[in-house]
Amino acid sequence: MARRPLPRVLSSGSASITRSREIARTAADNATDVLHPLITVVRGLRLLAVSGRQKWAATPKERRGPKLFLAAACVLVVALVPYGPILALVTVMGAAAWKGRERTPVKTGPDEAETSRLRALYEGLVPYFSVPEDPSPLFAHGGDWEAAFTGHAFDEAGRITRLEISYPAYFPDGEAAARSRIEQLLHAKSGRDREYRFHWDEEAGRLVMTVLDALPATVVAQRFVTAPGETVLGFTDPDAVDRTVPVRDGDGTVDASPVVWRTGGRSTEPHLLAVGQPGGGTTTLLRSIALQALQHGDVLLVDGSGTGEYGALAGRSGVLAVESGLGGALATLEWAAHETERRLITANRARQSGHPVPDDVRRPLWILLDRPSALGHLAASDDRPDPQELLRIPLRHGRAAQVTVVLAEQFDALDGLTETVRTHTRARAVLGPATAEQIAAVLGAGPSTTPPPAFPPGRGYARLGTGPVLRVQVPATPDPYDDDTSDADRQAVLDLLPARPAAEETAPEGPATEPVPVAVEAVVGEARPSEPLAKAQPAGAES
Repeated sequence: MARRPLPRVLSSGSASITRSREIARTAADNATDVLHPLITVVRGLRLLAVSGRQKWAATPKERRGPKLFLAAACVLVVALVPYGPILALVTVMGAAAWKGRERTPVKTGPDEAETSRLRALYEGLVPYFSVPEDPSPLFAHGGDWEAAFTGHAFDEAGRITRLEISYPAYFPDGEAAARSRIEQLLHAKSGRDREYRFHWDEEAGRLVMTVLDALPATVVAQRFVTAPGETVLGFTDPDAVDRTVPVRDGDGTVDASPVVWRTGGRSTEPHLLAVGQPGGGTTTLLRSIALQALQHGDVLLVDGSGTGEYGALAGRSGVLAVESGLGGALATLEWAAHETERRLITANRARQSGHPVPDDVRRPLWILLDRPSALGHLAASDDRPDPQELLRIPLRHGRAAQVTVVLAEQFDALDGLTETVRTHTRARAVLGPATAEQIAAVLGAGPSTTPPPAFPPGRGYARLGTGPVLRVQVPATPDPYDDDTSDADRQAVLDLLPARPAAEETAPEGPATEPVPVAVEAVVGEARPSEPLAKAQPAGAES
C-alpha cells in the first residue's frame, strides 16, 4: 500500500515552531534589556524590605516603640521639607538600584575538582602522618582533610599554588629522610612540571608548600648597581634577599633581587667554588665575574679545559694573563703566590711605619681558574707540581692581600680538589642538573626547593658561608667570539670588555678563529719594572 504524503501544514510545522521560539526568545531578550533598570530597582526594593524585616525582627520589643516613633518623626520632617518627598523617593530608588545590582559571586571555598585534589593529597599523606597508637589521628583514611589543611590556594587552572599542612607532633620533622619523603609525595601529587618550596615550622608543626615562579633567564651581562667589593653572582627570588637592583630585561628595566657576594678585607667568604655539569654555566659565571672584577681590579685567567672560552679577554686592560697551557698556568700561579706575599709584606711595613697602604696593594687581584683538575692530571703525568698547590698562599692569605680566588670544576672531578681549596672556598655555587645529595655535598646543606623542570645555562643554587641555600640564575654572559651567540648577547658582552692598548687594536671586535693567549712564562722571564707582572718577586728578595 503506497504511503500518502503528509499535509503541508504538518510537514512544515516543526520549522514554524522553531521560528516562533526564536522570535519569542528575541522578544524576551529585548524586553529584559529594556526593563533591566526596573528589574534591578525591584530586586533592590525586595532586598531592602527583607533586610528591614530582619532588623525589625531582631529588635527587642521594648525598643520597637522608640524606633517606630523615630521613623514617624523622620517621615513627618521629610513631608514638611520642600521637595522632601521627591528627594526621599530618589534616595530610596538609588539605594534600591545599588542594592539590586548584579555582583560577581565571591568564591568562598574550593570547587569539586579542587576538593578532589585536596582529598587525594590528604589520603596520600595518611601513611606518613599517622600511627596506630594515636587515639584521635589528624590523618586517617576517610578523615576530615579540612582540619589538616589549614590553608590552600589554587590558580586559574585549578592547580595548587600554596598549601599549609598541620601535621601531628610525633612526626620526626627533624630527620632529613622523613622530610624528604613528604616533599617527594607532595611534589608528585601536585605536578612535577613546577618548582616547589617547602618551609617546615617545627615549633608550630606546620609545613607550607609554595609554587615558585621560574627565575628569569633573559637578563644579560651589564653594569650592575653595586659598590666596590660587591659581585653579583646572579638573581634569586624576591623574598629571599632584602635588596633589589635595576637591570635591563629586554627592552625595559625591572627591579631584580641579586645574590651579592662581598669580597675584600672584611669578607667572611673571600673565595668561591662553582661546581656543575658540562653546559651548566660555570664558565658563564666565571666570565660574568671577570667582567665585573675588571671595573676595579686586575684579573688572571687560567683555562684548564683549553677550549678558548676566555679568548675575548686576552690583551684587555686589566687582564694580566689568559693561560690555557700547563707551563703558562704554573708560571702565572707562581707569580700570583709571590704577588700575594709581596702585598702582605708591603701592607705590613706601611702599617708599621704609619703610612697608608700603597694603591697597588689595595687594588683587587682576581685569580680565576677553570677546570684545575685537567691541569692537575697533566702536571702529574709530566712530574710537575699541581697548580692547586700554588694556590695555597692566595687562598690562605688572599683576604688580607686583596686577592680573590674563584675556581670552577665539574662534578666528576671533585675528588681532584685539594683540601686547601675545599677549606677556604666558603662561597659555593652549584649550576646545572644535580641531585639533592650532590648539592648538599657541595653547599653543605640541601636546597629547600624541588629541582626545576628545565635547567637553562646558569641556573642552580648558591650559598655564601653558612647562609641559606638560594636559587640563582646567572646573567647570560656568552663567549662573544662564539658563532652560536646571538648578536644582542654578543654586543652586550663586548660593551663591557675593557679596551685593548692602542698598539694591539689591529682589528675590529668580532668572532676570532683562534685567540692568542698571553705568554706568561716569557713575561716572567723577561720582566721589566714597568710591566704588571714585574711585581713577581720571591718574598726573600725584599730588602
